[in-house]
Amino acid sequence: MSTSAQLIRLRSGEGTAYSAVGDVYRILATAEQTGGVYALSEARVLPGGGPPPHIHHREDEAFFVLEGEITFMLGGTKVVAKPGAFIQGPRGIPHAFKNESAAPARMLILVAPPGFEKFLAEFAQPVASFEAPPMPVTPADIQKLLTVAPKYGIEILSQPH
Repeated sequence: MSTSAQLIRLRSGEGTAYSAVGDVYRILATAEQTGGVYALSEARVLPGGGPPPHIHHREDEAFFVLEGEITFMLGGTKVVAKPGAFIQGPRGIPHAFKNESAAPARMLILVAPPGFEKFLAEFAQPVASFEAPPMPVTPADIQKLLTVAPKYGIEILSQPH
C-alpha cells in the first residue's frame, strides 16, 4: 500500500461497480489511492434493499444520503435519513440500513480505515456500471457473503433473504 494519497478524479458514473446482495456500489476511493486512510463508495439502494444487520469490528462507517430515504438501525436506535443527512456508525456497533420507501436511494459510504472496497471486490459481482441493475440474489451469493465477511472483520448478525 502506498504511503501517500493520490489525486483521484472520476466523472459521473465512473468507477468500478459491484452488485452486492441487491444493492449497487461504485468505488470512488481505495486504500491505495488515499494512502491507507479511508475508502469511499457510492451506494444505490432500491426499495426494499439494504444489507442484513452486521458489525464492523475493524472500521468506522459513515453515510451521507444524496437522494431518497434510508432507514438506519444503529445499536437499537432507528433513524430515518433523507437527503443531506449524515450518520456515523462506530466500529463494534450492530447496524443495518434499508430502503423502506417506494423510490431508489443513493448515498456515500466512507469507511476508515479502508478495506471495505476489498471486501466488495471479493464477494460481490462486478457490473458494467453504477447504473446497471443489481444482479438477482442467489443462495450462492448469500453463502459467499457469509464466508468472506469474517475475513474482513465483519460479523453478519442475520442471514439476508
